[in-house]
Amino acid sequence: MDKEQNNETQNNLPPVLIHTQYIKDFSLEIPHAPEIFRELTAAPKIDVQVQVNGKHLHDDFHNVSLNYTLNGDINGKPLFILELEYAAVVSLSVPEEHIKPILMIEIPRMLFPFVREIVANAMINAGLPPVMLNPIDFATMLQNREQNDKKQ
Repeated sequence: MDKEQNNETQNNLPPVLIHTQYIKDFSLEIPHAPEIFRELTAAPKIDVQVQVNGKHLHDDFHNVSLNYTLNGDINGKPLFILELEYAAVVSLSVPEEHIKPILMIEIPRMLFPFVREIVANAMINAGLPPVMLNPIDFATMLQNREQNDKKQ
């Protein structure tokens, strides 16, 4: 392929292309099973922590990961601990100033429904009450992260 054809091919690429999505790490523990199931008379208290990471791989390729940690307590005892790192390899054909917002906001928005489904199914399959994760404002998350970085 000559240089002119190669440039035409690159110009015809979509600005954002997800090449693959994958579970990088997943863990679900129920430390006090089966005894804890007798205490499931009310909804557990659930703490959700979310982190977004973006990493340049090579050329226009990047890896974006959503890291979720859910801790469920019932009557002051740990009911479950769920950790999930869900990621995607993407390529971007956008101006430099758009790369960070796409990696830290738009790609996580695209990945979120898959994370939500994995968590919901894992909880049900583990015999636990279903958990439906609430959507996240990834733009605000990025703003807060940048403000915290400036303070340090």
